[in-house]
Amino acid sequence: MNRRLFLSQLNTQATALGAALWLSPSWAAGSAEAISSKHINIGTSLALSGALANAGKDHVMGINAAFNAVNKAGGIHGRELRLIAKDDGYSAERSALNVKAMLDQNEVFALISQMGTATTAAVLPMVEKSGVPLVGPITGSGALRRSEFRNVFHVRPSYKDEVDCVVEQMVQMGLQNIAFVYLDNSFGKEILKDAQAAMATHKLKGVVETPLALDGSNAQQAVDAVIKSKASAVFLAATGSGVTDFVLAVRKSIGGLPMVGLSVTFSDLARLGQSKATGLAMAMVFPSSNSKKYVLVRDYLASMEASKFEVPQGSGGMESWINAQVLIEGVRRAGRDLNRDKLRASLASMRGFNVGELSFGFSQAAPFVSALPVKIGVMGADFVMRA
Repeated sequence: MNRRLFLSQLNTQATALGAALWLSPSWAAGSAEAISSKHINIGTSLALSGALANAGKDHVMGINAAFNAVNKAGGIHGRELRLIAKDDGYSAERSALNVKAMLDQNEVFALISQMGTATTAAVLPMVEKSGVPLVGPITGSGALRRSEFRNVFHVRPSYKDEVDCVVEQMVQMGLQNIAFVYLDNSFGKEILKDAQAAMATHKLKGVVETPLALDGSNAQQAVDAVIKSKASAVFLAATGSGVTDFVLAVRKSIGGLPMVGLSVTFSDLARLGQSKATGLAMAMVFPSSNSKKYVLVRDYLASMEASKFEVPQGSGGMESWINAQVLIEGVRRAGRDLNRDKLRASLASMRGFNVGELSFGFSQAAPFVSALPVKIGVMGADFVMRA
């Protein structure tokens, strides 16, 4: 990790991310029937409102861009892929109701990019009971990666993998007086527990552990706790708009304090702007979506451009575009006589499926997890994360 870039702050103007064109016409369109000879409905429940709305909209764009490209080429075995996206506002209760409605009404054939730890946990009993495959939940929770979950296919690494990588890097840099700011929910508390364990292996512990509200309502109190602790760096075990409020408050009070998060932490780069985002560090499980040196990124950007979507600064859109590639390949391998059992089997047998520079495949038995390496990246003034 580039320490100089990590500590630097540049006074450049922010580039606003437009909200237009984040939805494809297929967002909530299509037959209520899950599958026919002409179409396949894929469902997702995620935050399209509230503190994580920006991230949710990015994920929808990424999926639709991938589906649009396949449909333009004739679909899969003559079937068009359609996305049905329902807003849960990052509420586990609403997510469960959304998925229950989609399954009860036979509205979707499979699920993709279920977003959040608590929201995913809320729907897993239905996923297992119905046998509906779920590809690429946007969570790295270890609690959701257990052998009894036979219909879930995790594309991203676990949060524990990310935490171990981040803590190891911070310790190597000599940043031992670390403050932990964690989201005040099950996600944040799980990450905090993993971080405490990682620190203990180095015979260290955080100088302060302070909660952060999802909506950022206590951001200043969290900043005050960090200042009082005299921390030399901050580990953000959080995500959502509250993170943005916290970072902006830190930059105002102690501008050069190093801050590092997980791959899902900085979900609102447009509001942060280039000057405040530069130098932020995070775990990287996929290449930076702004780095055109990667074939994967160029393919993703081409799909977004073809759909006339404005490319988001964050990585969420590309992650769900990747999830869609895995799902598309699973449907293709399952054959023309498609059913859920065949899709599940084709996904479970997937090995060495390449999307650009990355290779995806699942373990031979549940939990089905595609192993990817974790790196640390630092945000540059051009919104490109560099390892």
